[in-house]
Amino acid sequence: MSSDSSPPSHPHSRLRSGEGTPVGLIAVAWLWVGAPLAYGLYELVQKATQLFTG
Repeated sequence: MSSDSSPPSHPHSRLRSGEGTPVGLIAVAWLWVGAPLAYGLYELVQKATQLFTG
């Protein structure tokens, strides 16, 4: 065990270095969630327009 008990300089320093989650994986995750969300919002706007305009 080391006697150095100083806190890390930044809690998210791992994210700032080159290590961590690959950018491609983050992009795929956003698409995995964002595409169905965008489609659902599109359908919602279409149905709401039909509902309120007759």
